[in-house]
Parts: sequence; structure tokens; C-alpha cells
Amino acid sequence: MNVPLLDLKAQYRSIRSEIDASVAEVFESQHFILGPKVKACEEAIAKYSQCAHAIGVSSGTDALLLALTAAGIGPGDEVITSPYTFFATAGSITRLGARPVFVDIEPETFNLDVSRIEAAVTKRTRALLPVHLYGQMADMDPIMAIARRHKLVVIEDACQSIGAEYKGRRAGSIGDYGCFSFFPSKNLGGAGDGGALTTQDKELAARLSILRVHGMEPKYFHEFIGGNFRLDALQAAVVAVKMRHLDDWTRQRQSNAARYDRLFAAAGLEAAGVRLPRVVMSRHVFNQYILRVPRRDELRAFLQQREIGVEVYYPLPLHLQKCFASLGHGQGDFPESERAARETLALPIYPELTDAQAEWVAGSLQAFFR
Repeated sequence: MNVPLLDLKAQYRSIRSEIDASVAEVFESQHFILGPKVKACEEAIAKYSQCAHAIGVSSGTDALLLALTAAGIGPGDEVITSPYTFFATAGSITRLGARPVFVDIEPETFNLDVSRIEAAVTKRTRALLPVHLYGQMADMDPIMAIARRHKLVVIEDACQSIGAEYKGRRAGSIGDYGCFSFFPSKNLGGAGDGGALTTQDKELAARLSILRVHGMEPKYFHEFIGGNFRLDALQAAVVAVKMRHLDDWTRQRQSNAARYDRLFAAAGLEAAGVRLPRVVMSRHVFNQYILRVPRRDELRAFLQQREIGVEVYYPLPLHLQKCFASLGHGQGDFPESERAARETLALPIYPELTDAQAEWVAGSLQAFFR
């Protein structure tokens, strides 16, 4: 049985008429840059994320870059973040001439170990950049307490976690900035690249809106040096339609995760050393369903032979990447991140996953560990 890691065609078939109609409206209007579709999408994102403002941008990477730019991060500054995340998190810091300062993760959620953050703060630290990885939020109360004590900016990397909650508060609503990605594989994906920033602060929202259009306000007058970071109307048209279905899709992802949990428990996989995802915060949206497994690479090959789509997020932590060699880190510096890179495997968790497909995945894992 074929079980892809993600089935975007199945998702599109279920909402094709809505998507096609919304995109056709953009072509009919010929209003492709910003405009009413983008504004409507931004308002929907802000409301959904419990934020006063949302600013549509060209990608999740650009959302991070723009938040750091708006916060005034530059050469000589330090930003504390995770070494176990997608490259864009630390890459955006480095592009501005600042230094990413890594803090190891805790093993159950794969998010920052908050007990280690304060020891990493120096006189050069300007911001904290926690990542809400795999659909579950970082422990934000102690992060915000540290930020207040040291007068630091907090930028939430929520690119994998739209709709996730921490004590009833949504991802992107707690820090100074929230950053989201609409890459097609995300829970809320566009038809290409796209992203958004959220904030509760009116002045920050205005600054972000200016920075995304080359720092231009009014037209052809530039107070700041910004860039071309706009969300285009076609992407906004797609994302706005998908937002109407996002809670249903999240419930299906959560249901799929619970089904996996039951199937794997019944198969006795934990006795074989398999560790299931642990839900610690109040709402996990399961952008990925991540197992810790022994003999990970052997298992990956075995599942792929059975036509089961799997992925490793992430095979090499950022502190060991060649491009960050100048930071001076080596093997063993962040042992939990390194262990996660060796042991984790993502299984299909998309909303359209069927009972038969999930059972095939569970049976295949049982066959491997038998």
C-alpha cells in the first residue's frame, strides 16, 4: 500500500471549487500585489492567532528576517535560539550580521530547554527566538520572564505551529513577534511560498508593513532600508480559503496521532524502544508526528521499501553545519539536539490519512521490530 508523507492532491480535491473561485477573483481583478485579498487574509490570520495585527510576507524565512530587522538586530548582537530546527531560524540571524547563540533542547518536546536559557544571556544578547517545533509550543512563561528581566525582544518561530496553544494562548500571540510559514507542506500551506508576522503592537505592525515594501512610506520616500517581502494576492487567496478548513484539518491530525498512539501501543512498540510524541502544551497541531526509534536509518529504508513516506527532521543539528563552523561548536556541545538528529523519524500525519493506511504503517513498524 502506498502511503505518501503528504497528500496535497487529496486536500486540493476536497476544496477545489473554493480555491479555484478565489484565485479566479484575483485574475478578474488583476490586483496581484497586496490589495483586498491580502488584507482579508491578514485579518483572518490575526483573529485566528489571537493577535491585534498580522502582516503577510513572502515566506516564513522572510518573516523571521523581517522581525529581526524590525527589532534592530545587527552586527555584534546575539540572539538565543535552538540548534535543532530548520536552517532559516539561525540563518536569518546570521544574514543580519548577528550571532546565533544555541541552547540545547529538552528531549520530550524538542523545544528549547528553558532551564538553560538564562546562562546563555550575555551583555550582547538582544533577543530570544524560541521555535515551536513540530506543532507544539515552547514553554513560553519562563521565556517571557527571562526576556523581561534582561529587556530582550521575543520572536516566536511559529512556522510549524499555527493554531497551537500554550495555556490557552495561540502561537505568535505571546512574544513581540510571531513568524509563520505558508510553505505548501505546512498545516496551512499556500500554492507556493508565503508567510506572515503577527504582533499585538500597533507601532510594530506599522513598521513591519513599511519594511516589507522597501521601507517606503509614502510612495517613493524611504525612512528605513527594507526589502521586497510582500505576500502576493494569489497566495493570500489560497491561504484565506484554507483557513476556513484549518480547525477541521487540525482535529483530523490530532485524531490520526491518537490512532497511531493506540496502534503502536497495541503492537508493543514501546517495549522495542520506540518513543511516541508527548503532548505537553495545551494544543498540539501535529505539523509532524515524530517518533524516536532505535536503528532509525534502517527503519527508514525498510518503510520506504514498503512505499511509506517518511522523513528525518533534522539529520544534522545547526551547530554542526559547515556554514556555522565559525561559531566554534563541535560534537557533544548540544547532546540532546544531536541525539534527536540520530533518533527521530516523521510519519505521515496529513488529515486525509485513512484507517487502512495508518494500519499499514503500524503493521510495518511492528514487522521491523519483531
